[in-house]
Amino acid sequence: MAARELIVLGTASQAPTRYRNHNGYVLRWDGEAVLFDPGEGTQRQLLLAGVTSSAITRICITHFHGDHCLGLPGVLGRLALDRVARPVHVYYPAAGQPYLDRLRHAAAVDQPATVVEHPVSAAGVVSAGPPFSVTGAFLDHRIPAVGWRLVEPDGRRMLPAALDAAGIRGPDISRIRAEGSISIGGRRVTLEEVSAFRAGQKVAFIMDTRWCESALALAEGVDLLVCESTFLETEAALADSYGHLTAAQAARLAKEAGARRLVLTHYSQRHPDEMAYLAEAAPVFGATTVVRDLDVVAVPRRVD
Repeated sequence: MAARELIVLGTASQAPTRYRNHNGYVLRWDGEAVLFDPGEGTQRQLLLAGVTSSAITRICITHFHGDHCLGLPGVLGRLALDRVARPVHVYYPAAGQPYLDRLRHAAAVDQPATVVEHPVSAAGVVSAGPPFSVTGAFLDHRIPAVGWRLVEPDGRRMLPAALDAAGIRGPDISRIRAEGSISIGGRRVTLEEVSAFRAGQKVAFIMDTRWCESALALAEGVDLLVCESTFLETEAALADSYGHLTAAQAARLAKEAGARRLVLTHYSQRHPDEMAYLAEAAPVFGATTVVRDLDVVAVPRRVD
């Protein structure tokens, strides 16, 4: 299977620091590369991370605060400069349309990139796939904000021993996978006899929000949850007033949702050491990772 991994371009919240770029994340998923929340400096961070503009297939924007979107003009400009011919699909809250319009046309470009807009005005599936569906749900922030959930369809895992016992090999393996059953040696063999259920992988991306039920629904049963953790519990009142989560709340979200791995990011400049976030979250949810700029986190392997 090709790489499925999260590439972290930036981990700062509203104000970048000397060591944290504004937000930006790329999810590599086989032949897809989904760019989330391109803040200022994303184009340069892509270069440092070794991600080419031609790899980007989709862009998901949670909301239009600057630290989540001001890098979009540079990214689109680079797509144009590199003459990327295929369209790039952009998903975003519909209420932010005026901001998207300005960002798309922030500078003169000789031959603009082809952008397919997907404004989200109601919760639900915004792209049915393949290779995964994209679902958006509204979060609880100070302006309209959408969290994202990517879900691979369930499938079947072929069992070599069962295939050998049934005498199925070579092109017949593709046939039974496509048709559901084939005749071998005078008997009908079904796909269920020579394969096992394989759950599709799931990833959720939740940025600026207070605790809310839609965040819990987005994170339900995901293999990888990427979640903001702007503040610590000592600042819970401040977090609520600005529409954010604490590290402990993000950990509780992962635990209650049954996520497999939690990635914390979007740190306040008042906390230069990411380990403070880990110290708060890990006792609540052990499978927590705090990331720094340019870190790479693999999507957890399937559970067979």
